[in-house]
Amino acid sequence: MSVLDVSSATTPDEVLVALFSDAGVRADPYPAYRRLRELAPVHRSEVLPLWVATRFDDCGAVLRDPRFGKSDEPQRIFGSAPDAAQREVPIISRHSMLRMNPPDHTRMRGLVSREFTPRRVEALRPAIVAMVDGILDGLADAGGGDVMDVLAFPLPVKVIGELLGVPEGDRDQFRWIVRDAAAALEPMVDRATVQRAERASEEMTRYFRALIADRRSAPTDDLIGALIHLRDDDDRLTEDELVSTIVLLFAAGFETTTNLIGNGLISLIRNPDEMRRLRGDRSLLPGAVEEMLRYESSVQLDARTALEDADVAGHRVEAGQVVLTLLGAANRDPHRYPDPDRFDVGRTGQQHLSFAAGIHYCLGAPLARLEGEVVFERLLDRFATIDADPNPRWRPSLTLRGLETLSVSVS
Repeated sequence: MSVLDVSSATTPDEVLVALFSDAGVRADPYPAYRRLRELAPVHRSEVLPLWVATRFDDCGAVLRDPRFGKSDEPQRIFGSAPDAAQREVPIISRHSMLRMNPPDHTRMRGLVSREFTPRRVEALRPAIVAMVDGILDGLADAGGGDVMDVLAFPLPVKVIGELLGVPEGDRDQFRWIVRDAAAALEPMVDRATVQRAERASEEMTRYFRALIADRRSAPTDDLIGALIHLRDDDDRLTEDELVSTIVLLFAAGFETTTNLIGNGLISLIRNPDEMRRLRGDRSLLPGAVEEMLRYESSVQLDARTALEDADVAGHRVEAGQVVLTLLGAANRDPHRYPDPDRFDVGRTGQQHLSFAAGIHYCLGAPLARLEGEVVFERLLDRFATIDADPNPRWRPSLTLRGLETLSVSVS
């Protein structure tokens, strides 16, 4: 089934298989999401061992309900797929907050939140402005370039590196390492992809164990230093939890923000009236970033396991069953958003699920928002025109939605 005929599907599993297996459908998943909502907003798949939720209210309810938690969802959903045995996601180890439920998650989240504060994030604003301006100087001198290569990737890795305290000379090496590691988050990947993810995760773990050892001998006041203090002085993090937390913050801190920048810019380029509207009224900027997050979410899906029997939209989900929440579909739900397929920088009250919800709500959301606001403010301040092909190539992924390249000309 191709992107052209997904609307003719007669069963939700037809759409689900196309979404997972067809690169053309993944390049523009929204017709598939629409068809899933029409056929069965919540349904139990007969192809894969999971339930699928597509509406905003249903997805939000699952994400917030304490009867649903985290487990080994990728292994349990896709472990029986051909050539996909042992489907762990190496970057999300069993010591990661993303795999924890209360009370361990409560303890870990509370400790990390104590140091990863909005105040610490906001203190980065002047540095982020300086970083963006330096990058835009180069873009201006060249008359344009690949925004993904010169801005969307290097900026977030510089920012999270600055926050954590990763030496500047070490940061660029992680671009492909993190991408290889994150590839295991995708549904229906093969064994070779999982093996690359394992190697990438091992490489990051070795690097950060060594960096932690260095920082113990020469303490710093960055976020890594603060987390080491929690481990060594308060004895409230295990060594494995410390390493896993730093790996997670670093990897999540730039992969999704990279996509926010690219996805947000292509949304503006495809909607020139909205770009002009934002140029003329910068008070719309915070809301415009929220609309970018809603309209083209960097993270398109998340999963939860029922820890006990629970009801979802009138369907009985038994303990141990997995519910896949399609965040990208929820963010285009017409019952939640008027004209949901329209990009509207003035949209108000647009709470979305791009950062998930509940106890696993994205810890880095304030940092992503800050980077988005600075990037788009400085871009619009610096360049009177920003032109690009409105149909660039998307990465062949579903879980993490982003562009391969976005070549622009600026003046």
